[in-house]
Amino acid sequence: MILRVSALSAACLLIFAALPVQAQALRPAARPAPTVSAVPAAAQGAIRQADFIVTVVNSEPITNHDVAVEVQRVQQQYAQQRQVPPDTRELTRQVLERLINEKAQLQLARESGIKVDEPSVDQAEQSVALQNQLSVEELRRRIAQDGIDPKQFRDQLRNQLLLTRLREREVEPRVRVSDLEVEQYLQEQQANSNAPANQLINIAQLLVAVPDNASETQVAALQAKAQRALERARAGEDFGTLARELSDAADRTNGGQLGLRPADRYPPLFLDATRSLAVGGISGLVRSGAGFHILKLVEKRNAGLPPMVITQSRARHILLRPGAQLSEAAARDKLNDFRRRIQTGQTDFATLARENSQDGSAEQGGDLGWAYPGQFVPEFEAVMNRLAPGQISEPLISRFGVHLIQLMERRNTTLSEREQREMVRNMLREKKLGEAYENWVRDIRARAYVEMREPPQ
Repeated sequence: MILRVSALSAACLLIFAALPVQAQALRPAARPAPTVSAVPAAAQGAIRQADFIVTVVNSEPITNHDVAVEVQRVQQQYAQQRQVPPDTRELTRQVLERLINEKAQLQLARESGIKVDEPSVDQAEQSVALQNQLSVEELRRRIAQDGIDPKQFRDQLRNQLLLTRLREREVEPRVRVSDLEVEQYLQEQQANSNAPANQLINIAQLLVAVPDNASETQVAALQAKAQRALERARAGEDFGTLARELSDAADRTNGGQLGLRPADRYPPLFLDATRSLAVGGISGLVRSGAGFHILKLVEKRNAGLPPMVITQSRARHILLRPGAQLSEAAARDKLNDFRRRIQTGQTDFATLARENSQDGSAEQGGDLGWAYPGQFVPEFEAVMNRLAPGQISEPLISRFGVHLIQLMERRNTTLSEREQREMVRNMLREKKLGEAYENWVRDIRARAYVEMREPPQ
């Protein structure tokens, strides 16, 4: 099973991670998407006391209970994210409108003959467990403890998948980005490239602090210290190491890096000192009220363009897909045994991948080639990014099955003009995809017969 997925399907599938399993933080979807109700049964019991139909969508009802449960779930989500929700009246209006949209879309999915089989629901359940750092069995226990009916939970997962597949079929084919659009975008970015707000820069600093009441002798001594540090930096010593060793700034633990941000969010003094530097260049001593600064221009790019230098990872994996003949637990045990055998030198990763992996990369010993950030599904990439070269992960469950990953190497690479244009094309496609999705939602809503009855309470 290929690891790469479209941005729309990835965004829709990731909503499964947003279930409030006890204190688990919610993860928002990239676009508006239906969410699974996870309000405990005790709370739902009180809501049912005032149940009645509030809206009919193409002959299917939405009840006061449906709205109230979803409002309560969304309020829980705001609380977990420590955000202030809209007032109850506005939140209820938003929730009702979303439920209407979802109802109309589900009806269209069924009319279109889209179906979701049980193994797909099983995989979705595994994704929920993975994002909540639980096994499937632990997830089911948590759900039961919260008084949620397991059948209802799986039905709602099925609905999520129905809507995902409907959107993939209805929305993605509408989006195309032409070469002309890419060229026009690049020209616009080039025309606006000199505006500080359109530039992203990352500066690292080494600060030799000067006390407020320092004497001339003290200032001279501190300036000499800063000058020696500057000479070491220009001689080729690692700037981050020097910053950690010598800097008096709080950011020294991060090698002095202040972070990639719009240029207009840096002090003018820093911008003036680095304006003529090439990436990697080091300024002379810069005097401020805090002391003597040495500045290094770490990165500089147009805010509307992808970075010219990115970190690529080359990994290999072994994929086992659970099914009737192989349970998830058995797949994990098998991969754990592979890991042990590789680490003890009994065999090598490539051999086991060729013999066992249920993936197209098996013939290459599991080698996935050089990958850009965002090229793999998030659950796979998150584990891969934590590995050091040569390190082998614990078995990982993704939406495709159970993986064993070995990071082979990493490198910083400069994008070619063609690669940068393709990344721009993907950026534009994502933007157009969002717009197409919103238009599609409005169109489905407009074609639905919606009868508003009583306002929800």
